[in-house]
Amino acid sequence: MIKVAVMGAGGRMGKALIQAINEDPQTVLAAGIVEPTSSLVGVDLGELAGVGKLGVMASGSVEEALEAFDVLIDFTTIETTLANAQLCAANGKQLIVGTTGLNDEQKALLAAAGEKTPIVFAPNMSVGVNLCFKLLEMAAAALGDDYDVEIVEAHHRHKVDAPSGTALGMGEAVAKALGRDLKEVAVYGREGHTGARDSKTIGFATMRVGDVVGDHTVVFGTEGERVEITHKASSRMTFAKGAVRACKWLQTKPAGLYSMQDVLNLN
Repeated sequence: MIKVAVMGAGGRMGKALIQAINEDPQTVLAAGIVEPTSSLVGVDLGELAGVGKLGVMASGSVEEALEAFDVLIDFTTIETTLANAQLCAANGKQLIVGTTGLNDEQKALLAAAGEKTPIVFAPNMSVGVNLCFKLLEMAAAALGDDYDVEIVEAHHRHKVDAPSGTALGMGEAVAKALGRDLKEVAVYGREGHTGARDSKTIGFATMRVGDVVGDHTVVFGTEGERVEITHKASSRMTFAKGAVRACKWLQTKPAGLYSMQDVLNLN
Protein backbone atom coordinates (compact mmCIF):
# COMPACT_ATOMS: atom_id res chain seq x y z
CA MET A 1 0.00 0.00 0.00
CA ILE A 2 1.21 3.50 -0.84
CA LYS A 3 1.12 5.73 2.22
CA VAL A 4 -0.15 9.17 1.18
CA ALA A 5 -0.27 12.48 3.06
CA VAL A 6 -2.48 15.42 2.11
CA MET A 7 -1.39 19.03 2.60
CA GLY A 8 -4.27 21.40 3.30
CA ALA A 9 -6.47 18.52 4.43
CA GLY A 10 -9.19 20.82 5.75
CA GLY A 11 -9.84 22.58 2.44
CA ARG A 12 -12.20 21.70 -0.40
CA MET A 13 -9.46 20.06 -2.44
CA GLY A 14 -7.99 18.36 0.62
CA LYS A 15 -11.28 16.68 1.45
CA ALA A 16 -11.64 15.44 -2.14
CA LEU A 17 -8.11 14.03 -1.98
CA ILE A 18 -8.88 12.18 1.26
CA GLN A 19 -11.95 10.66 -0.38
CA ALA A 20 -10.02 9.63 -3.51
CA ILE A 21 -7.18 8.07 -1.48
CA ASN A 22 -9.69 6.20 0.66
CA GLU A 23 -11.50 4.81 -2.40
CA ASP A 24 -8.38 3.55 -4.19
CA PRO A 25 -7.32 0.00 -3.19
CA GLN A 26 -3.61 0.75 -3.70
CA THR A 27 -3.39 3.84 -1.48
CA VAL A 28 -3.96 4.53 2.19
CA LEU A 29 -4.28 7.88 3.95
CA ALA A 30 -1.27 8.15 6.26
CA ALA A 31 -1.47 11.81 7.28
CA GLY A 32 -3.26 15.09 6.71
CA ILE A 33 -1.79 18.48 7.48
CA VAL A 34 -3.69 21.65 8.41
CA GLU A 35 -2.58 25.03 9.74
CA PRO A 36 -0.88 24.63 13.14
CA THR A 37 -3.36 27.08 14.71
CA SER A 38 -6.40 25.38 13.15
CA SER A 39 -9.15 23.97 15.32
CA LEU A 40 -9.01 20.89 13.07
CA VAL A 41 -5.70 19.67 14.55
CA GLY A 42 -6.44 16.31 16.15
CA VAL A 43 -9.71 15.78 14.25
CA ASP A 44 -10.24 12.44 12.47
CA LEU A 45 -9.57 13.11 8.78
CA GLY A 46 -12.18 10.61 7.63
CA GLU A 47 -14.91 12.37 9.56
CA LEU A 48 -13.62 15.70 8.25
CA ALA A 49 -13.97 14.47 4.65
CA GLY A 50 -17.28 12.71 5.22
CA VAL A 51 -16.03 9.16 4.63
CA GLY A 52 -16.31 7.86 8.21
CA LYS A 53 -13.64 7.41 10.85
CA LEU A 54 -10.20 6.49 9.48
CA GLY A 55 -8.23 6.69 12.70
CA VAL A 56 -5.86 9.26 11.18
CA MET A 57 -5.85 12.60 12.91
CA ALA A 58 -5.03 15.97 11.36
CA SER A 59 -1.49 17.19 12.06
CA GLY A 60 -0.34 20.77 12.45
CA SER A 61 2.86 20.38 10.42
CA VAL A 62 4.48 18.18 7.79
CA GLU A 63 7.43 17.54 10.12
CA GLU A 64 5.07 15.86 12.62
CA ALA A 65 3.89 13.42 9.98
CA LEU A 66 7.17 12.94 8.12
CA GLU A 67 7.73 9.33 9.19
CA ALA A 68 4.18 8.29 8.33
CA PHE A 69 4.00 8.81 4.55
CA ASP A 70 5.70 7.85 1.28
CA VAL A 71 4.25 10.62 -0.88
CA LEU A 72 2.81 14.06 -0.13
CA ILE A 73 0.07 15.68 -2.24
CA ASP A 74 0.13 19.48 -2.15
CA PHE A 75 -2.53 21.72 -3.77
CA THR A 76 -1.95 24.69 -1.45
CA THR A 77 0.05 27.91 -1.79
CA ILE A 78 3.28 28.61 -3.65
CA GLU A 79 5.27 29.35 -0.49
CA THR A 80 4.03 26.21 1.28
CA THR A 81 4.63 24.04 -1.77
CA LEU A 82 8.21 25.22 -2.26
CA ALA A 83 8.99 24.65 1.42
CA ASN A 84 7.50 21.15 1.19
CA ALA A 85 9.52 20.43 -1.95
CA GLN A 86 12.74 21.15 -0.07
CA LEU A 87 11.58 19.09 2.91
CA CYS A 88 10.60 16.12 0.73
CA ALA A 89 13.86 16.30 -1.22
CA ALA A 90 15.89 16.29 2.00
CA ASN A 91 13.99 13.34 3.46
CA GLY A 92 13.46 11.07 0.45
CA LYS A 93 9.71 11.66 0.18
CA GLN A 94 7.87 11.77 -3.14
CA LEU A 95 5.72 14.80 -3.99
CA ILE A 96 2.65 15.52 -6.11
CA VAL A 97 2.15 19.24 -6.79
CA GLY A 98 -1.10 20.72 -8.06
CA THR A 99 -0.40 24.25 -6.84
CA THR A 100 -0.73 26.90 -9.57
CA GLY A 101 0.62 30.38 -10.20
CA LEU A 102 4.35 29.56 -9.97
CA ASN A 103 6.67 31.83 -11.96
CA ASP A 104 9.76 30.65 -13.83
CA GLU A 105 12.06 31.14 -10.84
CA GLN A 106 9.74 29.18 -8.56
CA LYS A 107 9.41 26.40 -11.12
CA ALA A 108 13.21 26.24 -11.21
CA LEU A 109 13.25 25.72 -7.43
CA LEU A 110 10.78 22.87 -7.86
CA ALA A 111 12.98 21.36 -10.59
CA ALA A 112 15.99 21.58 -8.25
CA ALA A 113 14.08 19.58 -5.63
CA GLY A 114 13.21 17.11 -8.39
CA GLU A 115 16.92 16.35 -8.80
CA LYS A 116 16.80 14.65 -5.39
CA THR A 117 13.33 13.08 -5.28
CA PRO A 118 10.55 12.17 -7.75
CA ILE A 119 7.99 14.97 -8.20
CA VAL A 120 4.91 15.20 -10.42
CA PHE A 121 3.99 18.84 -11.10
CA ALA A 122 0.98 19.76 -13.22
CA PRO A 123 -1.27 22.83 -13.50
CA ASN A 124 -4.17 20.39 -13.68
CA MET A 125 -4.28 16.74 -12.57
CA SER A 126 -7.44 15.89 -14.52
CA VAL A 127 -7.01 13.09 -17.05
CA GLY A 128 -9.45 14.85 -19.38
CA VAL A 129 -7.61 18.17 -19.23
CA ASN A 130 -4.30 16.50 -19.97
CA LEU A 131 -5.85 14.77 -22.95
CA CYS A 132 -7.01 18.23 -24.07
CA PHE A 133 -3.39 19.48 -23.92
CA LYS A 134 -2.50 16.79 -26.45
CA LEU A 135 -5.52 17.55 -28.63
CA LEU A 136 -4.60 21.25 -28.58
CA GLU A 137 -1.09 20.52 -29.84
CA MET A 138 -2.55 18.47 -32.68
CA ALA A 139 -5.19 21.07 -33.54
CA ALA A 140 -2.74 23.97 -33.52
CA ALA A 141 -0.25 22.11 -35.69
CA ALA A 142 -2.97 21.19 -38.19
CA LEU A 143 -4.73 24.57 -38.32
CA GLY A 144 -1.59 26.71 -38.32
CA ASP A 145 -1.27 30.48 -38.46
CA ASP A 146 -4.50 31.07 -40.40
CA TYR A 147 -6.56 30.62 -37.22
CA ASP A 148 -6.88 33.10 -34.34
CA VAL A 149 -6.56 31.56 -30.87
CA GLU A 150 -8.52 32.66 -27.81
CA ILE A 151 -8.69 30.93 -24.41
CA VAL A 152 -11.63 31.46 -22.04
CA GLU A 153 -11.64 30.12 -18.49
CA ALA A 154 -13.99 30.30 -15.50
CA HIS A 155 -13.44 29.35 -11.86
CA HIS A 156 -15.04 29.87 -8.47
CA ARG A 157 -14.86 33.18 -6.61
CA HIS A 158 -12.15 31.93 -4.21
CA LYS A 159 -9.45 31.26 -6.82
CA VAL A 160 -6.54 33.64 -6.26
CA ASP A 161 -4.55 33.44 -9.53
CA ALA A 162 -5.56 34.44 -13.04
CA PRO A 163 -5.46 33.22 -15.69
CA SER A 164 -5.62 29.72 -14.27
CA GLY A 165 -2.60 27.48 -14.47
CA THR A 166 -4.61 25.22 -16.77
CA ALA A 167 -5.40 28.09 -19.16
CA LEU A 168 -1.74 29.04 -19.26
CA GLY A 169 -0.80 25.40 -19.86
CA MET A 170 -3.24 25.28 -22.76
CA GLY A 171 -1.73 28.48 -24.15
CA GLU A 172 1.75 27.01 -23.86
CA ALA A 173 0.68 23.84 -25.67
CA VAL A 174 -0.77 25.87 -28.55
CA ALA A 175 2.16 28.30 -28.71
CA LYS A 176 4.70 25.48 -28.78
CA ALA A 177 2.89 23.75 -31.65
CA LEU A 178 2.81 27.05 -33.57
CA GLY A 179 6.47 27.86 -32.89
CA ARG A 180 5.64 30.90 -30.75
CA ASP A 181 6.78 32.06 -27.30
CA LEU A 182 3.70 32.51 -25.11
CA LYS A 183 5.39 35.26 -23.09
CA GLU A 184 5.67 37.32 -26.27
CA VAL A 185 2.25 36.67 -27.80
CA ALA A 186 -0.14 36.39 -24.84
CA VAL A 187 -2.81 39.09 -24.43
CA TYR A 188 -4.49 39.12 -21.03
CA GLY A 189 -7.77 40.93 -21.54
CA ARG A 190 -8.64 43.84 -23.81
CA GLU A 191 -10.07 47.27 -23.14
CA GLY A 192 -10.64 50.46 -25.11
CA HIS A 193 -9.54 51.12 -28.67
CA THR A 194 -7.17 48.16 -29.17
CA GLY A 195 -6.98 48.21 -32.97
CA ALA A 196 -7.25 45.15 -35.19
CA ARG A 197 -6.25 41.80 -33.75
CA ASP A 198 -2.61 40.75 -34.25
CA SER A 199 -2.87 37.31 -35.86
CA LYS A 200 0.06 35.96 -33.83
CA THR A 201 -1.45 36.73 -30.43
CA ILE A 202 -3.10 34.23 -28.09
CA GLY A 203 -5.84 35.88 -26.07
CA PHE A 204 -6.98 35.03 -22.54
CA ALA A 205 -10.30 35.90 -20.90
CA THR A 206 -10.98 35.13 -17.23
CA MET A 207 -14.18 34.79 -15.20
CA ARG A 208 -14.45 34.33 -11.44
CA VAL A 209 -17.98 33.49 -10.42
CA GLY A 210 -19.87 31.50 -7.80
CA ASP A 211 -18.79 27.90 -7.29
CA VAL A 212 -17.55 27.01 -10.79
CA VAL A 213 -15.02 24.17 -10.36
CA GLY A 214 -13.25 24.84 -13.65
CA ASP A 215 -14.28 25.51 -17.27
CA HIS A 216 -11.79 25.96 -20.12
CA THR A 217 -12.40 26.55 -23.82
CA VAL A 218 -9.81 27.13 -26.52
CA VAL A 219 -11.21 28.69 -29.69
CA PHE A 220 -9.49 28.44 -33.07
CA GLY A 221 -11.26 30.80 -35.47
CA THR A 222 -10.87 31.90 -39.06
CA GLU A 223 -13.18 33.34 -41.68
CA GLY A 224 -15.91 30.80 -42.27
CA GLU A 225 -15.41 28.44 -39.32
CA ARG A 226 -14.54 28.03 -35.68
CA VAL A 227 -13.14 25.01 -33.82
CA GLU A 228 -13.57 24.82 -30.04
CA ILE A 229 -11.98 22.39 -27.59
CA THR A 230 -13.68 22.52 -24.19
CA HIS A 231 -13.22 20.86 -20.83
CA LYS A 232 -15.65 21.35 -17.94
CA ALA A 233 -15.02 20.01 -14.46
CA SER A 234 -18.10 19.51 -12.30
CA SER A 235 -16.32 18.01 -9.28
CA ARG A 236 -12.90 18.32 -7.62
CA MET A 237 -12.82 14.52 -7.59
CA THR A 238 -11.53 14.56 -11.16
CA PHE A 239 -8.38 16.37 -9.95
CA ALA A 240 -8.13 14.21 -6.83
CA LYS A 241 -8.33 10.95 -8.77
CA GLY A 242 -5.69 12.21 -11.20
CA ALA A 243 -3.40 13.02 -8.26
CA VAL A 244 -3.86 9.53 -6.83
CA ARG A 245 -3.09 8.06 -10.24
CA ALA A 246 0.11 10.13 -10.27
CA CYS A 247 1.03 8.76 -6.81
CA LYS A 248 0.81 5.19 -8.10
CA TRP A 249 2.76 5.95 -11.29
CA LEU A 250 5.54 7.68 -9.36
CA GLN A 251 6.43 4.64 -7.26
CA THR A 252 8.72 3.12 -9.90
CA LYS A 253 10.34 6.36 -11.04
CA PRO A 254 13.77 7.81 -10.19
CA ALA A 255 14.31 11.38 -9.03
CA GLY A 256 13.06 13.90 -11.56
CA LEU A 257 10.40 16.51 -12.28
CA TYR A 258 7.53 14.88 -14.17
CA SER A 259 4.20 16.06 -15.60
CA MET A 260 0.76 14.48 -15.96
CA GLN A 261 1.62 14.07 -19.63
CA ASP A 262 4.34 11.67 -18.44
CA VAL A 263 1.91 9.91 -16.08
CA LEU A 264 -0.59 9.35 -18.91
CA ASN A 265 2.10 8.46 -21.48
CA LEU A 266 1.02 11.35 -23.72
CA ASN A 267 4.51 12.78 -24.33
